[in-house]
Amino acid sequence: MKILVAGSTGNTGTRLVKELCERGHDVIALVRASSDTGALPDTVTLRQGDLTALDDDVAQGCEVVIFAAGSGGDTSAEMTDKVDRDGAIRLIDIAQASDVRRFVMLSSVGADDPDPDSELAHYLEAKHAADEHLKQSSLEYAILRPVSLTDDGPTGSVRLGDDVDPEGKAARGDVANLLADAAEQDEWAGSIQLMETAY
Repeated sequence: MKILVAGSTGNTGTRLVKELCERGHDVIALVRASSDTGALPDTVTLRQGDLTALDDDVAQGCEVVIFAAGSGGDTSAEMTDKVDRDGAIRLIDIAQASDVRRFVMLSSVGADDPDPDSELAHYLEAKHAADEHLKQSSLEYAILRPVSLTDDGPTGSVRLGDDVDPEGKAARGDVANLLADAAEQDEWAGSIQLMETAY
């Protein structure tokens, strides 16, 4: 499949792009002009775009879009809104207008019902808004909500669903593999999954 990845040069996105390439997909990496693309495979097509100002044709020709981007933990509330909320919502609208079939969202535990007292409250509210917009779109969707991320590679041992410990950990390698699964597999359509690595 032809798959567009937003957040392709991030810690999780780079792993995801490599996994998709290994599975034989035609990967298009959405990158800013200033992005360091050195870690991406040579077979990847680079498509320039900034999540704060996306062109209407950025998802053209793609069957699946995966949003694996994030403004980062040290950014301002304004930038969190621009990337995690407004950027995601804009990309969902573009995907819908471009006849994309499925949109896979990397969200976060707690995004279903953000705790206003959490130190991540603003981030979770932004993710919540994006998730809700996706659910109300006409796209096939899959939403993955991992717990706190580690930089570990894939373990292949993951727990999904209501038994996930919100205080647990999720390896980025496992998250990347599950996002790739969500792009490929029919059973992910219309699915929202909490996720942790079963260390």
